[in-house]
Amino acid sequence: MADFDYSAIDPAGRERSGSIKAGTIEDARAKLDARKLFIVRIEPGAVETARKRANLSLRSPRLSPKELTLFTRQLATLTQVSPLEESLRTIGRQSEQDHVRAIVGKVHGGVMEGRRLADAMGAEPKSFPPLYRAMISAGESSGSLPTIMERLSDLMERQAVMRSKVLTAIAYPSVLATFAVFVVAALMIFVVPKVVEQFDTVGQELPLLTRIVMAISAFLAAYWWLLLILMLLAGVGFWRALKNDGFRYRFDAMMLGLPVLGKLIRDLHAARMARTLSTMVASRLPLMEGLTLTANTVHNRVLRKASDEIVEAIRGGGSLSAALRRAGVFPPLLVYLAASGESAGRLDTMLERAADYLEREFDAFTSTALAMLEPIIIILMGGIVAVIILSILLPILQLQSLTGA
Repeated sequence: MADFDYSAIDPAGRERSGSIKAGTIEDARAKLDARKLFIVRIEPGAVETARKRANLSLRSPRLSPKELTLFTRQLATLTQVSPLEESLRTIGRQSEQDHVRAIVGKVHGGVMEGRRLADAMGAEPKSFPPLYRAMISAGESSGSLPTIMERLSDLMERQAVMRSKVLTAIAYPSVLATFAVFVVAALMIFVVPKVVEQFDTVGQELPLLTRIVMAISAFLAAYWWLLLILMLLAGVGFWRALKNDGFRYRFDAMMLGLPVLGKLIRDLHAARMARTLSTMVASRLPLMEGLTLTANTVHNRVLRKASDEIVEAIRGGGSLSAALRRAGVFPPLLVYLAASGESAGRLDTMLERAADYLEREFDAFTSTALAMLEPIIIILMGGIVAVIILSILLPILQLQSLTGA
């Protein structure tokens, strides 16, 4: 089955355009004739061509988080002024990426066949996660799809901003520290041996600092390849160990127990969960379904277990705030605001405020941490370089004092 784009005139004299699936172009004409449409133009669809190119590509045909966020915002805007099928066709045609056109075209084809949007998206589970489809389904069931699409696009844009901030907080100091390590390693492997070999014929005992630096330099120059192999093996071994559920749980528990990083991980998870639940409650999606779907997206095993326990507690008739309090891993502010929202009947508003506060706390922390990490790394690198230079200068000063004597 292939897609064919067409333009036609219906019995009322209105122009109709769209895409139809058929084995051949003659079959497509027959289907349109059966609908009593006068065909103006029919040709192989650009979406089908894009899908074929995407399937031949080495890249897996799926929407990245950035592409999904853009698609959601475009669909939320277009569905307010045009029918759903026309909005999907417009997005598919204006996209510059072949795989995006193919995926959007497949969703559009499903809608044209009479399926609900959430069901059509279910044909591309890699691009549209269960939580996303559940919110779309809630919007279709309640007849408020444009409103829920707007809320969903706001949610995804906020999550994209947080992902960008997390990557910035991790990437910048990592790149700076890696560069510092490479500079020091280059000095110890290539520079120090050339300089200190000049002291071999001195006949005097070298200072302790110089001997230590020379020993480290000689070891790195001779066995740097062994160190790289050991680090690679350690990395592979650690990666394989993380696939073991018991080891992964203990490692995640250790991460949460760290003084600063543990609090940061808890707050990030709490902010994400609060904002997602706020959007889902405002969209009239059942709280149980929202919690279940949200728990499946948590990577930290300890926090995932706590989220699953919250689901079971609410299923047993408990409240969200009481379940959060018993879990013992969520910020007290989230527990307090959830309880206030439940008592006032404004759970979505209070959860959104909790998410705003936790995200502001994260912004303040990352800004302060980044401002401090740069000078700390530079000072440490400068100190190591100063020790290397001093180890070279001490024998020179010692020789000068002997010559002067």
